[in-house]
Amino acid sequence: MRVFITGASGHIGSALVPELLAAGHQVIGLARSDASAAALAAAGATVRRGDLDDLAGLREAATAADGVIHLAFKHDQAFTGDYAGAAAADLRAVEAIGAALEGSGKPFVGTSGTLVLARIALGRTGTEQDRLDGGPRVDAENAVIAMADRGVRSSVIRLAPTVHSPLDRHGFVPTLIGMARAHGAAAYVGDGSNRWPAVHTLDAARLYRLALEGAPAGSRLHGVADEGIAFREIAEAIGRGLGVPAVSITAEDAAQRLGFLAAFAQLDNPTSSARTRTLVNWQPRHPGLLADLAERHYFELSEPAHAR
Repeated sequence: MRVFITGASGHIGSALVPELLAAGHQVIGLARSDASAAALAAAGATVRRGDLDDLAGLREAATAADGVIHLAFKHDQAFTGDYAGAAAADLRAVEAIGAALEGSGKPFVGTSGTLVLARIALGRTGTEQDRLDGGPRVDAENAVIAMADRGVRSSVIRLAPTVHSPLDRHGFVPTLIGMARAHGAAAYVGDGSNRWPAVHTLDAARLYRLALEGAPAGSRLHGVADEGIAFREIAEAIGRGLGVPAVSITAEDAAQRLGFLAAFAQLDNPTSSARTRTLVNWQPRHPGLLADLAERHYFELSEPAHAR
C-alpha cells in the first residue's frame, strides 16, 4: 500500500515510518523543512514537500495514495496560546483529505486525544464509545468518523496524553521534567490522585499500522496501554530521576509552576482500550510509563550540556 503520512518526521511518525516499511508498505511523508525532508529520505520514505495549509497539495497527495495517516498538528501554535487556531487548521486539513478520498473505500486514519473525554467529566473510565458533539479537535475527530458514510474506511486514534519512549523529545513528559528541574521539585496539584493514561511510542506506531490495514469504517480507537496512572506517581518518578522532591501545590499555584500544562495536570482521564485491542488485535508490548521513566533516558536527554 502507498501510504501518505502527515507529520511523518515527528515523534510518532519517526516510529511509524519504519513500522510501515517493515510491513511492506511504501511511505510518502509530508515535510515542511529541509531537516524533515532529509530525515524522511534517510528513513527510506518518499518526500513530499508542503504543510497543513497547502490544502490543494494535501488533496493531491491523498488522491495518489492508497491510504492516509494524519498525524500532523500545529503544536507550536497551540502551545503559544492559539489552540483554537491550530484546531481549525487541523479540521481544514482533515476535510481536504476526506474530499480527496470520498467514494474510494481507502483507509484514512486520523488523530485525536483521550483528553477530550476528560472535558465531559465522565466520572468513570472512558471508552471508545464515548464521544463529544463538538469543540476544538473534536470537530476534526467527528469529521473523520463521518467520512465512513462517504465511502472512506475512516478511523480515529485517540492518543493518551503521554506517548513515551526515547523518541519523545518535546511531549508532556520532557516538558514536566524541564519544569521540575527549573523549580527544584516535581509538582502535582492537591493530592495528585487524578489519573493520566499512557502508551509507548512503538506500541502507538503499531496501532496506526493496524488501523490502516484493518480498522472498520467509523472506528474510534484508543492508543492506551496504562489506563490511568496517578499524576502524583508520575511526579514522584520524575523527582526520583532528577534527585528532587515531589511536592503538592495548590490549583492557584499551578499556572506559575506548570505553565501551559497547569490545566492538563489537573485532569482525571482514566481510559480503556479494551475494544481497540479486540477490534484490531492490538496488544501493547513495550514498557509502561513508570518503567520507562525508571530507565533514565528521559533524564539523560534533558540534562543541560554542562552537566554531561
